[in-house]
Amino acid sequence: MYFLGIDVGGTNIASGIVTADHKLLFKTSRKTHVPCSDEEMRDQFAAAAMETLKKAGLSLHDIPYIGIGCPGTVNRKTGIIEFANNLHLNNFPLQKLLENKLGKKVILENDANAAAHGEFKAGALRGAKIAIAITLGTGIGSGIIIDGKIFSGSNFAGGEMGHTVIVANGRQCTCGRRGCWEAYASASGLALSTREAMEKHPSSKLWEIAGSLDKVDGQTAFRAMREGDAIAKGVVNDFIFYLACGIANCINIFQPDILCIGGGISNEGDTLMIPLKKLVSHEIYSINSSKQTVICRAQLGNDAGIFGAALLGE
Repeated sequence: MYFLGIDVGGTNIASGIVTADHKLLFKTSRKTHVPCSDEEMRDQFAAAAMETLKKAGLSLHDIPYIGIGCPGTVNRKTGIIEFANNLHLNNFPLQKLLENKLGKKVILENDANAAAHGEFKAGALRGAKIAIAITLGTGIGSGIIIDGKIFSGSNFAGGEMGHTVIVANGRQCTCGRRGCWEAYASASGLALSTREAMEKHPSSKLWEIAGSLDKVDGQTAFRAMREGDAIAKGVVNDFIFYLACGIANCINIFQPDILCIGGGISNEGDTLMIPLKKLVSHEIYSINSSKQTVICRAQLGNDAGIFGAALLGE
């Protein structure tokens, strides 16, 4: 049996075929065109699905359903994307529109939840009873698995750990609150901290690494730190401190068996994970418990969303 999963982002729509033994057989990617009409958005999803099936040598008859992970508030019960600001969607009835067009069952889920589901089914969270996947990207994506099921609250908007406040009255977050975890510990938050440091320290090696403020990204500070820049080291240390604060909050609330961290910054490996784990160990309430949460890197990388979407019906 084969499964089709679509991972939707504001920039790209990635689609892939996952086998019954949880292997990624084939994947494609196309640009996301927004804003657009409901029908045009539906057609983008349909085109992504059909292109992937065709290139994999399959048809709609070879899959039981189409699984889709999408940003925003996704009501899995009604099949409606209630709100997704990056896609300019409000109460978009994707499930109904796409099922009517393709004649195939469609299952929807929030993209961060789908990524967590993917790690639970085929990656770092396998075998866990309670698990959390954190993705460090433009924001902080978080997905929570409890007893093998995605936790999304009473209104399908739960699990937004990135919008818990860690600095009272702190940085403005895109959600409207101030001091959110993602304003400090996402890749965007790290890039902002890097730019602020560059403006204060014009002689820092950060300028040589980045070239300009416009070219700063989540790796800039780590790269400059490895070349011995003290200012960059301070930026990285602050970032890891804020990241640890949020991770400790996740652990104190849910006490998961495993918490995995994904996104481009997780590729920093031990440079990130060793000091992070040390900080978290001093912040968790369960410090003397015989069982501690395992903190590790995610395993599926950018494909987690495809895996999770594809296996939503399993």
